Amino acid sequence: MKATGMEANAAGSERRERITAEIMERTGITEAMIERLVRGFYAKVRADAVLAPIFDARIRDWEPHLARMCAFWSSVALMTGRYHGTPMAKHLPLPVDAGHFDRWLELFEATAREICPPEAESHFVERARRIAASLELGVAGAHGAMLGYGERFRRNQAGAN
Repeated sequence: MKATGMEANAAGSERRERITAEIMERTGITEAMIERLVRGFYAKVRADAVLAPIFDARIRDWEPHLARMCAFWSSVALMTGRYHGTPMAKHLPLPVDAGHFDRWLELFEATAREICPPEAESHFVERARRIAASLELGVAGAHGAMLGYGERFRRNQAGAN
């Protein structure tokens, strides 16, 4: 007997809920913790000499951005599927390079250390590092730079502005 689309969706939803519950139990991560992390992190970003200008040029109303980032991190950390967007497409046109990604990670890791218990901190940081590396590779590629293993994207070396 073949499952209907609705039955398949219900089974997928139940599976996602089980995965989310397991991650929450193992790490202690909750939606409230994600919101504290996101808000704490972006408070640091908005005060940072390196990153604030990038964000200030693009974001006027911070609440929608923070809500999107909470949904993003819920999807990344808890596998909730709340985020529906294209992070790579949003980052490709930004005037950023390895130094920006390093600073982003530095602030994110500091915030995770301050807010999260150790298991949750390592869960977030592992994913943040993968995201930063992926975005840096994408930005480099968009500027015609093909990075080898361990290489970093520097805008001035790539002839980018």
